[in-house]
Amino acid sequence: MTRSTSSPATASKKNQPTKNKTVKNNMPKTAAAQSLHAATRVEERVTAPRPLGAVSFVGTGPGDPGLLTVRAVDLILAADVVITESPDHRALLESLLGERFTSVTVVDGGYGEDGQPLTHASRSKLVVKHAKGPGNVVRLISGDPWMYATGAEEAVACAKVGVVFEVVPGVSSVTAVPTYAGVPLTTRTSREVTVLNVAGAKVDWSHHATEQTLVLLSAVPSIGEIAKALQAAGRDGATPVAMTSVGTTTDQRTIVSTLSDIAADVKAARMVTPAVAVIGDVVMMREALSWFETKPLFGWRILVPRTKEQAGSLSAKLRSYGGVPEEVPTISVEPPRNPLQMDKAVRGLVEGRYEWIAFTSVNAVKAVREKFDEYGLDARAFSGLKVAAVGEKTAAAVAAWGIRADLVPSGEQSAAGLLEDWPPYDDVLDPINRVFLPRADIATETLVAGLQELGWEVDDVTAYRTVRAAPPPAPTRDAIKSGKFDAVLFTSSSTVRNLVGIAGKPHSSTIIAAIGPATVKTCEEHGLRVDVLAPKPSGEALADALADYGAARRLSMVEAGEPVTKPSECRATGRRRAT
Repeated sequence: MTRSTSSPATASKKNQPTKNKTVKNNMPKTAAAQSLHAATRVEERVTAPRPLGAVSFVGTGPGDPGLLTVRAVDLILAADVVITESPDHRALLESLLGERFTSVTVVDGGYGEDGQPLTHASRSKLVVKHAKGPGNVVRLISGDPWMYATGAEEAVACAKVGVVFEVVPGVSSVTAVPTYAGVPLTTRTSREVTVLNVAGAKVDWSHHATEQTLVLLSAVPSIGEIAKALQAAGRDGATPVAMTSVGTTTDQRTIVSTLSDIAADVKAARMVTPAVAVIGDVVMMREALSWFETKPLFGWRILVPRTKEQAGSLSAKLRSYGGVPEEVPTISVEPPRNPLQMDKAVRGLVEGRYEWIAFTSVNAVKAVREKFDEYGLDARAFSGLKVAAVGEKTAAAVAAWGIRADLVPSGEQSAAGLLEDWPPYDDVLDPINRVFLPRADIATETLVAGLQELGWEVDDVTAYRTVRAAPPPAPTRDAIKSGKFDAVLFTSSSTVRNLVGIAGKPHSSTIIAAIGPATVKTCEEHGLRVDVLAPKPSGEALADALADYGAARRLSMVEAGEPVTKPSECRATGRRRAT
């Protein structure tokens, strides 16, 4: 059986995708594609014609970006101008907007051009000025716009000049921070709550001495005087007190004390602001209800030697366990030195020369797709071609292109796993006996040899090159070598070699996790002892295994009556050695 031949451009018009190849539901599957689709969907829904002069006041919550409301995310994704309030807002925008961040005008609403803090009046004028301009204007406000914030004052200024506004409530630190500290503000038997912002306020504490639960904001500098005043008014010195700083973030710290001792304990702990204090018997429930600070990797600074794009799901998994992932690229992907081989293979694909194409990485999918774009081709050129993907992530990258993979390993997601399920060549069932294998320049020959043993001819084509990335910034290199990272996750042998080459060996106190036996061997060759091994070769399984290690480590400290510390807080001297 033969296939008609034509130029790539012509073939892309002729070939229509078969029903069993294209994904009927054209919803994008990868995180990046979902984000792009979401942004498009949001723009359709949010960017309706707006009246001249409009602004949305959006509460961003107390710190954890996961507490943003759906409406808040929709408005941020569709924003043309964003007026921020704190440095954290810029990082939030970069995370949500991705590549679109550079097209959004970000205005600092905290400081003026002279570097001085803006007054409430100046900030209101700034909001009105931008609200009268074109585009969607969003004013970000920490916490809730109308609770201990300037949102109401700025909204009044808008109303006076006819600027239309919308208010999106945010989760307030009043409730969120105690919740993240494991302190419920009300119970079945304790229903009274009084909230006081004590910054610069004169409070008659005799009026509050008998109240069941007090929530105090901005109390770090004056907690000693407050405690004395409450005791003088008749409050028992043994009343429990919890003070939580930088709540809902992985820098969160909580001190549990009493009215008699809280001043000394806060001073000894060098408690920082912002902080929320809770006074009352509800504090005693923290021992059973603390859920956030007891996460297995809480506050761990974890080195992930991959790019942000590659580490997306892995970093998200680490965050779910309380970790703080920091991506450091160790390799850079570049085009092949000689593109002619790829050009010839793509022409052969369009002309019907292949029965199969085998993708062994997301980068391989990206390389072929870029070559298709260069030729003006699209997914229709895959009509009649069988597609294999080495794993679920690679299959998702293929699906984002509108193509469903015919073969994904049912077991181990590797070249060996792919060969286990690959059918042998059958000269009756298979009209063509050739496979197109686009891969990296450093890929092994395992898959090629295995396919040849199954009777297939393989066009083994270098689709991209992997080269060592540039060294990370000096502070990162110092953190790696001095033990300021709590853990490092190695997802391949090349990440071990390249990280050591560009940044040096991790400190002996750093927990090292490896994705598989081959990576473990490479670690040992570099004098590194591996503490954690993934049960199967996937980033998510590696994160789970590290979390199990962290949970066991924490439990052993608790059972021994020792304070729970991070690996970076127990730095030892010398290099980590393999045993």
